[in-house]
Amino acid sequence: MRLKFIIGFIIAISILLLGRVYFISIQSHDHYEELSKENYIKKFYTVAARGSIKDRNGKYLAVNKVGFAITLKPHLRSKKKFENVKNVAKLIVKYFPEFKYEKLLKRYKKLDSPYRHKWIKIVEYIDYNDLFKHYSIFNSNENIKIESAIKREYLYKDVAAHILGYVGKVPKKDTDKNKQMKHFKQVGRTGIEKYYDNLLRGTIGYEKYKVNAVYQKIKLLEEVKPTKKEIKLTIDIELQKYIHKLFGKKAGAVIVMNINNGELLAAGSFPEFDNNLFVNGISHKAWNSIQEDFNHPFTNKLINGLYPPGSVMKMGVAISFLENKIDPNYKTYCTGELILGNRKFRCWKKKGHGTTGFIKAIRESCDDFFYKGSLKVGINNIHKTLNRFAIGVKTGIDLPNESKGINPDKKWKKATKKLPWYVGETVVASIGQGFISVTPMQIARYTGAMATNKLQKPHLLKDDSLIQSLDTNISKRDIKIIQKGMYHVANKKKGTAVHYIKSKIVVAAKTGTAQVVGIPQSEKKRMKEHELEYFKRSQAWLTTYAPYKDPKYVITVLVEHGGHGGSAAGPMVGKIYNKLIKLGYIDSKD
Repeated sequence: MRLKFIIGFIIAISILLLGRVYFISIQSHDHYEELSKENYIKKFYTVAARGSIKDRNGKYLAVNKVGFAITLKPHLRSKKKFENVKNVAKLIVKYFPEFKYEKLLKRYKKLDSPYRHKWIKIVEYIDYNDLFKHYSIFNSNENIKIESAIKREYLYKDVAAHILGYVGKVPKKDTDKNKQMKHFKQVGRTGIEKYYDNLLRGTIGYEKYKVNAVYQKIKLLEEVKPTKKEIKLTIDIELQKYIHKLFGKKAGAVIVMNINNGELLAAGSFPEFDNNLFVNGISHKAWNSIQEDFNHPFTNKLINGLYPPGSVMKMGVAISFLENKIDPNYKTYCTGELILGNRKFRCWKKKGHGTTGFIKAIRESCDDFFYKGSLKVGINNIHKTLNRFAIGVKTGIDLPNESKGINPDKKWKKATKKLPWYVGETVVASIGQGFISVTPMQIARYTGAMATNKLQKPHLLKDDSLIQSLDTNISKRDIKIIQKGMYHVANKKKGTAVHYIKSKIVVAAKTGTAQVVGIPQSEKKRMKEHELEYFKRSQAWLTTYAPYKDPKYVITVLVEHGGHGGSAAGPMVGKIYNKLIKLGYIDSKD
């Protein structure tokens, strides 16, 4: 019996051993072969240089500039070896004094570690021509390795800064989400650079090599090329430069949009800043200078600046009146003020406008006309009409983080303020004040709809697939009344922009003066804009389209604290239309 047990035990052990041999030699063959391959076959990932950005005429706006990076051997932190790092730092500072000796040492110490075997980059970028003159000196040092490097360069510096945006180092949160991101050196942080980052960055390629025991490449087995894409924008950089110079040191925004397809020929948020400052990390001094500017250069006012629209909202409010059974021949008598309860709502013209209908109300921007009309129609109906013009709605422009603004009604106030709507709030909303807020891009789009009865989706990428048009379905009768009123603003006596827009073509316009601070009821004499402190002056709007009979372009201008829209922006708008003629976008005979 004992013998049988021993024999059985031996047989069982033999079967187990044979099974294990079978598993290792046959079934696990593929697994171990793959592990073996990892030892002698290696993948080396490659990325293409970031795609360039061009304007509509093929002029380069953002490119990659070729240069060099300086790297040092790792593991030189010990007292004895650190003298090598100090010598290299001294050498760098000698020939390139813009670098700081202590900062170079600090960077090396921060990046070096016992576990790091790659060379340490202590200088990210030096211009090709600058380093080439001293190449032999640096290259002969055994502790230095010179590597090729590229730097994003914005050729027009601060022109179109908020459109283009800038790149920066890939943040850790991006590499945590997507491991492939570690192979890229830069990522778009703002503007077009961010919105179209995937296109500009392209796809990763790789080279698969057979390597020896010390990872030297022996044979190329497979290669997949990385991809990138250049993109072309709708803007004309010559027009953009002209507007940049014209706007000068003022704060605000300018938009030039094709009225029929939404292409932006120019779009500037002012003041601008040089995007090149951010490419390899901005200095504290430069950062603080921009950050502390009261005119908020970092804010992209085109899509993130939220402002009361003031009187430029009167076209949309007038359409709401007409759609809600106020007769086109409706007239009011403006005495210069409307008394409602214990409050006085003043018209901008102290003596009043007298008898006023729709055309005159738009031409002379009579507040009283809109006060009284709004009491007949109500805020909810005004909200519905303005919603069809996409007020308080994102335009969908191809820029990141667009703001919505506010198109208020009773429901909105109840949800956000936990308060009922008061009739006085309807009165101030009718002239674009109170809770309502818009972006300049929304006003440009809305103005285009006044000219064509269609809302275009503004866009910056030169791509016909982005053209989107939405009917606003305003009756021909109503839209013609608005168009006639806008024609009067720029072309008829007492029009609020007639003395300011000097253009070779016929322009339709609407001015706006949006208060920044309220005027106390006790103040009997209203201060003039130039008498107010700068930051208490009203926001100045002027939104236009032209040519009047065959609309092609919208020009919308906002001058922060500019006071009256006509005087602050009118001369500028006239010059921009004349520039469009000179550049061939508009025929002067139109």
